[in-house]
Parts: sequence; structure tokens; C-alpha cells
Amino acid sequence: MIPPVRDAGFRCIAPDLPGFGRSDKPVELDWYSYDRHTASMAALLEELDVRDATIVVHDWGGIIGLRLAVEHPDRIARMVITDTGLFTGHQKMSDAWIAFRDFVERTEDLPVGMLVRRGCKQDPGDQVAAAYDAPYPNSDSKAGARAFPLLIPLSPDAPGAEAGQRTLEALRGDERPKLVLWADSDPVRTTQTGERFAAALGTEIHHVIADAGHFLQEDAGPEIGRLIADWLGSGP
Repeated sequence: MIPPVRDAGFRCIAPDLPGFGRSDKPVELDWYSYDRHTASMAALLEELDVRDATIVVHDWGGIIGLRLAVEHPDRIARMVITDTGLFTGHQKMSDAWIAFRDFVERTEDLPVGMLVRRGCKQDPGDQVAAAYDAPYPNSDSKAGARAFPLLIPLSPDAPGAEAGQRTLEALRGDERPKLVLWADSDPVRTTQTGERFAAALGTEIHHVIADAGHFLQEDAGPEIGRLIADWLGSGP
């Protein structure tokens, strides 16, 4: 996704969330929380003094990034939203997601590369899967990957639900430009789910990405990058 955006002249910042990628990895499941990860990304915005930014969010990136957009409107000017949501405890979770959550809860040595591979419409191949596995040399290092699905609030009184509700309500009337891209073959966040979520934000799906699964960045990264670059180039 990054090369088309970069080549169009835009600065790109791709942070790891703590516990993911090459970042340090706390090994206790209860270290991970919605509030802590939102605070860590807010600290990054402050440290780099990012302003007039476009956030490009997906999955947990949306849960965190859209909250940042509400809480730090002076730093975030536009939003690109892909296959994500905001969780208030009122949402209905799909059978595919419930099965995934159950698998994560009972699997200490989570097969990260395999899960990414299965979340793509087109097999990205052994090399890409190995790259996703590389930062996680043992089961302890996978605490973050295991913790995140378990953090989704399933009732309105669960941790994180109130923040999700507050963010959703704030974005309903938010007039900052939004670009919504959605995969056509995401079994967890279906296109219908995307349409409902976009409508809740006062917008619509602008492009359905063909032959793409949940990890649409892997299935159609260059296409998504071009769409983002074109949108940024045509905007104010």
C-alpha cells in the first residue's frame, strides 16, 4: 500500500502497536488494553508532532485510530477506513468471528502467519506468511496477538464499550473527509457490515475491493495505495 502513496509525494508513517511487529512484546495478556494502546498511539502523534494527518485504519487500527481522530482532531484531518468497526457491546458478532475468538482463547502458540494467510482471498505465499511469523519466535511473544480478540467488548458494560460508543456518536456528525474501502470477500467484516458501519459514520463504501478477504492490504495493496493517493491528490 505504501509505495503508491509515497510516490505521490505523501509522507507515510507505519507504526507497530506495542506487542506486534518488531516492537517490544509484553508477555502478560492483561497488560494489553484498549486504553493503553490508544494512549501509545496518541503519544506517537505527540512525539512526532503530527498534524493534518490522514489515518489509514484497518481492524484494530480502526478501533484505536478512529478514537484518536475524535480525541485529537487537531492532528487528524482525514480518515481512510477499511474492514474495521467500533465496538459498543451492542454489536452482533458473526459466527466466523466467534469461532476465531474461541480458537484464539484456547491456543497459546497462535499460528500468526497461518491466520493471516487464511484471512486473505488469494494465498500470499510462504514468504509472506513467514514474514508475519518472524517477529514471534515463541508462544510468549504472541501475547498481544492472543489478547486483542479477547478485548472486543461483548456487552455494554465491558471494558472499552463506553469508549467505542462515545467514538461512534462523535463520528456520526463529523464532517472531516472519509474514504471507505471494503473487501468483497471478508467473512468476518462482510460488505453488508461495512455498509452499515459506513452509514453509521454518515458516509458510504466508496470502493469495494474485488477478490479481497479480510486482509485486503495483502490481496490488493497496490490498488488500495493508488486509490488512497488519488483521493489525497484530489482533496483539499
